[in-house]
Amino acid sequence: MKKRAMIIGAVGAGKSSLVKALFNNDQPARKTQALEFHDWLIDTPGEYTENPLYYRSLMATALEAKVLLMVHDATRERNYFPPGFAQGFPIPVIGVITKADHPHANVSRAIGFLRESIGDAKIFITSSFTKEGIHALYTNLMQIVSSS
Repeated sequence: MKKRAMIIGAVGAGKSSLVKALFNNDQPARKTQALEFHDWLIDTPGEYTENPLYYRSLMATALEAKVLLMVHDATRERNYFPPGFAQGFPIPVIGVITKADHPHANVSRAIGFLRESIGDAKIFITSSFTKEGIHALYTNLMQIVSSS
C-alpha cells in the first residue's frame, strides 16, 4: 500500500488550492466533492471535517496515510476542529495555516485555534497565491511520505 499525506479542513479553508500549489498546478482549484487520491496525497471534502457524522470516514481513510495535514484558514474567526481532534488519528499531524497573505488574515489567531486541536505539532504558514511556505511544506511532506 502506498502511503500518502491526507489533508483535512473546513469548507473554503483553501485545501484544494493548497493541493494545487503543492503539485505546482496553476489551474484554478475546484470544490472537492468526494475523497480524491492524488499521487502522494488524499484530498478530503470540507464537509467531512464540519460534520461529526463523517469523522469515522476521516479516521478510516487516515489508515491509508502516513501523515495528516490539518488546514486552518487564517481569515476564520472560529476553530472548526474540536479540541484535541488530532489525537483521534493514528498518524502524525502537521498543522497548515492557509491564506496568510489575505488582508483579513489573523495568523496568530489561526495558530491558536490549531494549537487547541493539534497540540505542539509543527505548523506551516502558507499562501497558495504568493506560494509562501509551500516549498518548505512540500519538502517536509516528501521526507515523510518517502520514508519507509
